[in-house]
Amino acid sequence: MNDVSPKKDYRLGSYEQPRRGRWLWRGFWFLIVAALIGAVVWWVHSKPAPAVQTGRFANAGPMPIAAATVEKGDVNIVLDELGTVTPLSTVAVKTQINGRLMHIAFKEGQEVKQGDLLAQIDSRPYEYVLAQAQGQLAKDQALLKNAQVDLGRYQTLVAQDSIAKQQLDTQEYLVRQYQGAVMIDQGQVDNAKLNIAYCNVVAPINGRVGLRQVDEGNYVQVSDPNGLVVLTEMQPIAVVFTVPEDNLPAITKRLRAGASLDVIAYDRSNTTQLATGKVLTTDNAVDPTTGTVKLKSEFANQDESLFPNQFVNIRLLVDTVHDAAVMPYSAVQRGAPGAFVYIVNADDTVSVRPVKLGVRDGERIQVLDGLAPGDKVVVDGADKLREGSKIELRKSSAASASAPADSGAQTPDKAATEAPANNGEESPAAAGEQKTEHPPRPSQ
Repeated sequence: MNDVSPKKDYRLGSYEQPRRGRWLWRGFWFLIVAALIGAVVWWVHSKPAPAVQTGRFANAGPMPIAAATVEKGDVNIVLDELGTVTPLSTVAVKTQINGRLMHIAFKEGQEVKQGDLLAQIDSRPYEYVLAQAQGQLAKDQALLKNAQVDLGRYQTLVAQDSIAKQQLDTQEYLVRQYQGAVMIDQGQVDNAKLNIAYCNVVAPINGRVGLRQVDEGNYVQVSDPNGLVVLTEMQPIAVVFTVPEDNLPAITKRLRAGASLDVIAYDRSNTTQLATGKVLTTDNAVDPTTGTVKLKSEFANQDESLFPNQFVNIRLLVDTVHDAAVMPYSAVQRGAPGAFVYIVNADDTVSVRPVKLGVRDGERIQVLDGLAPGDKVVVDGADKLREGSKIELRKSSAASASAPADSGAQTPDKAATEAPANNGEESPAAAGEQKTEHPPRPSQ
């Protein structure tokens, strides 16, 4: 018989069982994520407000600053350039005749004067040539004298019509021939004397001799490329340096007006002053590759602190601005309004004041517009200030305010010990106020 009882469908059970389990797992993970989100929201809302909202930026307490007073003074327009020491004269002393070097009369590095004996060359061959030239000169002078006597006789005979005039003409030309021979002989004598003089090599200029290029006993020639020694003029000496072409009009204007532009030479490290001199002249063209023009300055160099081909740093004083409003350069801030400063108000607050700047002279700068002599500006501690911030002057700021403008801002040592606001750390007073308003957040 056929079994007509309903059959159990196992497929339905095998399908619904894993489906319920999957929904259970999804619900479990949803609860975990919701718990995490709730914890994050609670942590964010329970932590204290950031210090920036109630600290210095909200002017919770006065900021310690250092201030300086804008004063009247002179500002120098100075150009800092690079230069090379160049001698005014350098001579490679060479022999003008060939011969054996008999004696060297100088010591290496010696200072010599123009005309001092430097070396001596064997003069005997040239003395023999001089003797020969003098003998030939004496011979031709005798022949000339005899021809002149005969010419006088012929002139008398021609006047008496005793001889032909042609004989007189021949005698006149013979006298002229001997006169020419005597002139040639005299030239040879002078040349021989000059060669003997060249045997004594003398200094052509004042200066310092270098290392000798040849020793005694060597045969020197005019064609020797190195010569005997190099002589360099040390006093005075020149420095050639370059300036940008944009500064050329101001320099030439001062030179044409007869002004004497001072130049100070410093060593390679730009720390030690070597010498002080004057500008001599400018070059006649601008270098198109660099956009600069060369200037030559002269230094007395009495102590020989400047040496040929030495690299030096040059400070050129172009002009001086008198009775200008000056302040320390450390007071200048840069921002959206351009250059500005924080000016100290009478109620111990600060205000932002845009300024127009002029010439900078070291740690000082000229103020063209925006400030007047007597205004106080913040020179230290301005990194956290805002418009209207409350401030308090540090004890050292009184000295800064009363000091002349030449002193500029505080020295680095003072700023390091008395200006903690510059390195981002709060003063103890400000820190105490902040702790009172906002206790530290408990550790997680």
